[in-house]
Amino acid sequence: MVRAAARGHRRAAHIGRGRSHEVLSAARRIAHHLWSSTLVGQSETVMTVKRASFIRPLIAVVMVAASTYCAFAQRAPVPTRVRGTIESVNGDTMQVKSRSGEEVKLRLASDVNVSGVTKISLADVKPGSFIGATTVPGPDGSQNAVEVHVFPESMRGTGEGSRPWDLKPNSSMTNATVAESVVGNDGHTLLVKYKDGEKKVFVADDTPVVTFVPGDKSELKPGAKVIAFMKQLPDGSFETSRVSVGRDGLTPPM
Repeated sequence: MVRAAARGHRRAAHIGRGRSHEVLSAARRIAHHLWSSTLVGQSETVMTVKRASFIRPLIAVVMVAASTYCAFAQRAPVPTRVRGTIESVNGDTMQVKSRSGEEVKLRLASDVNVSGVTKISLADVKPGSFIGATTVPGPDGSQNAVEVHVFPESMRGTGEGSRPWDLKPNSSMTNATVAESVVGNDGHTLLVKYKDGEKKVFVADDTPVVTFVPGDKSELKPGAKVIAFMKQLPDGSFETSRVSVGRDGLTPPM
C-alpha cells in the first residue's frame, strides 16, 4: 500500500510538473500576446510608450501567478493513511506493519495527536450524534455501512461532508449529523445530514461501532493496532501528526 502511495506521489508530482509546464507555457503565450497587441490608431512612438506603461505590469502579474501555481503544484504534500500493527517505537520513529504486510517507517510529528478507539453499541448512535460512516453501495443503490464511529462533542464538525475513502473498493466516508434513526429487523437506517447534502445509511446490527477517547504517546507501543494519517515529506520519508489506536486489542475499523 505504501509503495503504491509513493508511486502515487511520484505520479502526482510528475503530473504536477506537466501541468506546471502547461501553465507556464500558457502564461508566456498570454504575455507574448499582450506585448504584441497593437493599439489601433496610435503612432508607433505613442503606442510603444503605452505598451511599456500598461502591458508590463500585466505581464508581471501573469507570470507571478503562474509561478506561484507551479510552486504549489510541485511541492504540496499529499496526505494518506496506513492501517496496521505497531512493530516498534524508537524515539520519534514508529515502525508499522501494514495490513498488506509492508513495513512502514513513520516519523512522529512533535505535536502528534493520539486518540484511543473504543467499542460502543449501535444504540449509542442517536439523532444529534455527529458520526463518520464508511459505506459501500448496495445493489439497489443504498449505502451500507462498513463501520460507524461517533465523534465526541469536542470533535463535532471534523471533516464534515462525503468523500471517497480507501478502506474498501468503491467505499466512501461521510461525516455528518444523524437527523433520524429508524430501527428495522436487522439494523438501523440513519438519515445523516451535512453542509452539502444528506444521505441514508443502513447500519446492520453486526457493524462495528466505535468512538474516540483522549489518548497519548504512551499507547503507541508494539502490538497496538492503529490507523495513522500521514504525509510524504520532500525527502521521501513519511510523517504522521494524527494516530488513532485501538484500545484492548481493538482494530480501528475505519
